[in-house]
Amino acid sequence: MNIALLFGVFFVLVMLSVPIGVSLGVATSLTLVLTSNIGPIMVAQKAFTGLDSFTLIAIPFFMLAGNLMALGGIARRIVNMADAAVGKFTGGLGMATIIGCMFFAAISGSGPATVTAMGSIMLPEMEKRGYDKGFSTGLTATAGTIGVIIPPSIPFVIYGVASGTSVGDLFKAGFIPGILIGIALMIVCYIISKKQGYKGSEHSQNGKTSFLRTFLDSLPALMAPVIILGGIYGGIFTPTEAAVVATVYSLIVGKFVYHELTWKIVLESYRSTADMNGFTGLALGFSMSFASYLAMEQIPSKVAGVLLGAISSKWALILLIIAILLVVGCFVDNISSCLILTPVFLPIITGIGMSPVHFGIMMTVALAIGFVTPPYGVNLFVASAVAKLKIEVVSKAAIPFIGAMLVCLLLIAFIEPISMLLVWLL
Repeated sequence: MNIALLFGVFFVLVMLSVPIGVSLGVATSLTLVLTSNIGPIMVAQKAFTGLDSFTLIAIPFFMLAGNLMALGGIARRIVNMADAAVGKFTGGLGMATIIGCMFFAAISGSGPATVTAMGSIMLPEMEKRGYDKGFSTGLTATAGTIGVIIPPSIPFVIYGVASGTSVGDLFKAGFIPGILIGIALMIVCYIISKKQGYKGSEHSQNGKTSFLRTFLDSLPALMAPVIILGGIYGGIFTPTEAAVVATVYSLIVGKFVYHELTWKIVLESYRSTADMNGFTGLALGFSMSFASYLAMEQIPSKVAGVLLGAISSKWALILLIIAILLVVGCFVDNISSCLILTPVFLPIITGIGMSPVHFGIMMTVALAIGFVTPPYGVNLFVASAVAKLKIEVVSKAAIPFIGAMLVCLLLIAFIEPISMLLVWLL
């Protein structure tokens, strides 16, 4: 009864377009009042203590770093370098977009931010060079999902806090899967470009001098992911400290190297970051209350017992979890889905011997596909807004790329070394 009330109220509020954070808080408070002797003050207490975490400081700083890099010239230099490297090949500008998303992912940790930064630069350029607008927009929306897979990743920080897993290990584990997805998307891009006749760009074939000039101009931008990931993997600073380093580096390079950051842009970046972090913090705090109530009622262990008793095959259980994650990702955002489902699935995956780190990568990739699947598909909305194109057109164009991501998801789920190799080595 109490669990039916908890989830019933939550889903009704979500369907009424009430913000996820508010829905979680109201559902938990109402269930406590009607089914227990515990006062609703517990909701506020758990929300406050859940947010009182040093690790979570990384989230607003990675958001701010992404905003500053998108507006301070760093994102554009990354794209220029990617175009100089692969632009001469068939579908080269599309592949340059994917590579640009991979580099920007190693800075921002956000899918929508990656789509905004890359789309605003690359979509007009691809249209100018004869690419179908739907194809280029669908490609950019899907490639933007890499923003939450290649570390640093905001969902990795959220999952690490929710599950008690090392965020540093998650950052190590996400690198190879992110590269794998990027390569898969480039293969699909090449095949479609070959069929549609999207040839390489002429300016990308102007010789070594042009390439060297582009490389030198892009070098400060390219050093950003090297400094961030190198510092984390080398044990020089923690992921939280890396977020601060990324922000300071973005300010210095954007303001004093590329001279594109004005104080007005900096203030706007701070305002935008405060807005995004307010939404994330609200959802995160109340999700901790929600998870505490689930633990109090022993719901995760009960669900784990039922599933482990009903399904004997480890692989079938993993496929069932993947299917649930893909469906949930269509309707609920990545962060909220992670916060709600982690306490439910964690006892199950530990029961079948899967590492929580490996599961965190699998969950993030599965939920990231939700960025480009209707009706929620936030990357689709962002990309269609940038391109001024109907979301139905973008969704249809993204289907081949979603197929490539699904193949990668299965490989990541069933071949453990793809995720765990760097964790084991480092």
